[in-house]
Formats: sequence, structure tokens, C-alpha cells
Amino acid sequence: MWNPQIYSNMNFPTPLAVAGFLAAVGGLALSLLAILVAWFVRKPRVAVGLAALAGAGAVVYLGLMFGFALASRDHTLARGQEKYFCEIDCHLAYSIVSVEAQPGFGLTRYAVVLRTRFDENTISPRRPLDAPNYPDQRDVRMVDVHGRQYDLRSSSGTPLTTPIKPGDSYTTTLQFDIPPSASGLRLLITSPGSPSQLLIGDENSWLHKKTYFAL
Repeated sequence: MWNPQIYSNMNFPTPLAVAGFLAAVGGLALSLLAILVAWFVRKPRVAVGLAALAGAGAVVYLGLMFGFALASRDHTLARGQEKYFCEIDCHLAYSIVSVEAQPGFGLTRYAVVLRTRFDENTISPRRPLDAPNYPDQRDVRMVDVHGRQYDLRSSSGTPLTTPIKPGDSYTTTLQFDIPPSASGLRLLITSPGSPSQLLIGDENSWLHKKTYFAL
């Protein structure tokens, strides 16, 4: 499954990241409940001990999250190189097929053809070979050399959330309107918001570096 040699949105195994997040949330909820019960039955020492234990767990989890974030590095992929998005039991790979720039009045329109591929070599042994994957929403934006971000204007072709079977692929054309003064443009594709921001090793987590596509 997860492989440190591939370019990915994670630098930590996704199943472990998800399991760790669920365990942390569940443990915190149970700890708070137990603390309330201890206070209710007038066991302040037990409540304090449980609070200290919950705090220690939070420190360990946040330490791992920030540790993997600080260990990450920015990567910029060349044309044709793939960025993998790690699911629980499979991987989707994205790559740029072509880029076309059309200068206009005050803006340059970029049409980026993006390929989505379901890598059949990353399927869990428990997953049926003909079971489709239902991709999550993706946040897609352009980033220039100064870190300014430009939102997606429109898309055409096959939507990025279209179900896909192992070994299959499809393309989507992404369109952006960019000021001519913008330079060093790179495409950034990430998972949307929470809970990815709180997963150990996810590029959306705080201080974590990103994997971009060069145009």
C-alpha cells in the first residue's frame, strides 16, 4: 500500500493515520466522559489523573503530526509524473497530460488536461478487483512563485469525482484565468479540509509541505 518512494499526499501510511485519528478522537471523548463521572462521584484525584492521561495522549498525537510535517519536503513533479492520493485500501494517481496557454485581455487562460488513474497494483488483497473507487472532492488551484493562489475557473471532460475501476483512467480539463505577471506557476491538488488537516502525515496538516505539478 503506502510506499515512501512514490510522490503522494501522505508521508505516513493512510490506514494508520486514519486509525490513529479515530483512536485519538474516541479516546478524548471517553476521557472527558470519565472525568465528568469522576467529578460527579467526588473523586477529584481520579479526574485529575484522567485529565493528565488525556493531555499526554494529545501531546503524543500532536507531536507525531508535527514531526511528520516537519520531516516533509516540497516536491514539484514534471509532466507525466504522478501524484498518488492514498485511500484506505487503494491509490489514485494524478498526472498532467498537457497544458495550453491562451493570452487574453488582462488575463492568460490556462487549460490543463489532468489524468486520473486507478493504480490496480495498489489494491488491498481484500478489495474485489472490479470494485470501483468513488473519489473524494479535490481542491484544485494554481500557485505562483510568490505563493499567490488562483482558484479553478471551470472544468470540462470527466468530473474528478467520477467512479473509476482498477486499471481505468480518464481525463479532465481544468481552466484557470491567471494574470500575465504571475510566474513560476504550479498546479496544486489536495484533499478538502477536515479531517485531513488533523491526520498524521497528510499534506493538509499544519506545516506540512506540498507536492505540486510543474506546468
